[in-house]
Amino acid sequence: MAQPTVSVQMKKLSETIGLPLFEQVGRRIRLTEAGREVYAACQDIFQKIVDVEGRLAGMRARPAERVRLAVTTTGKYFAPRLVGRFCAAHPGIEVSLAVLNRQALLHRLDADVDDLYVFSSPPEEGGVEVHRLMPNPLFVYARDDHPLAGRSGIPFSEVANQPFLMREPGSGTRAVAEAAFAAHGLAPIVRMELESNEAIKQAIVGGLGVSILSRHTMAPETRRGRIAALDVEGFPVEREWFLVRLSARPLSQPAKLLIDYALRSDVLSELAEAET
Repeated sequence: MAQPTVSVQMKKLSETIGLPLFEQVGRRIRLTEAGREVYAACQDIFQKIVDVEGRLAGMRARPAERVRLAVTTTGKYFAPRLVGRFCAAHPGIEVSLAVLNRQALLHRLDADVDDLYVFSSPPEEGGVEVHRLMPNPLFVYARDDHPLAGRSGIPFSEVANQPFLMREPGSGTRAVAEAAFAAHGLAPIVRMELESNEAIKQAIVGGLGVSILSRHTMAPETRRGRIAALDVEGFPVEREWFLVRLSARPLSQPAKLLIDYALRSDVLSELAEAET
């Protein structure tokens, strides 16, 4: 640009901002405090443009081979193994894995953030394609020396009299627990409300109460003998894992490969055996 054109543009920019961008000190012109702020912001914007141009150039040179997978918090106990097996079978495909509670997962589904989702119960709204993966039974768990451990046919009313460890609102596991108490016309004696299955497991080991959790969450602890699954009437609650995607979202080849791989009987058998 010619110098007069630059001067006109700077004057317009200064008028738009409402503050002078330059000041004259003697024979020199320097940036004002506002000018320094605008200059720094412009440098940041220009750098971001350079960065995104570089990333886009990389994408143009190499077609994207990526799958975005989001799972519920309990799904983190088997989903990484599924992803690991898939990546070993398809080394050219990258998989990102997000772990959230059910409510956050529904928000991401509604916003069409990911390619695929793993739910412990499929969304009720339409517009989704649902595939059954494998069973997801839920049990009542207590510390292995709890008075109810080792008994058979425990009435649910006795469980309702125990201090209960509850997941946070929005959790699918919490919804199952609330439904179980409601079905018996009872209310839980909530000792603690915790935001992760790991925290609940440690609270059970600490003797703070009992809880309803997925077998996928508790398998390692029950094998080590620290936590016991109680024989309670109406349990286990038989649920399943589901692989879900938005029907309107174009199905990429990598996502299709992951769906086909996840539904293979030998893969599902290996994952199920690892949890028993």
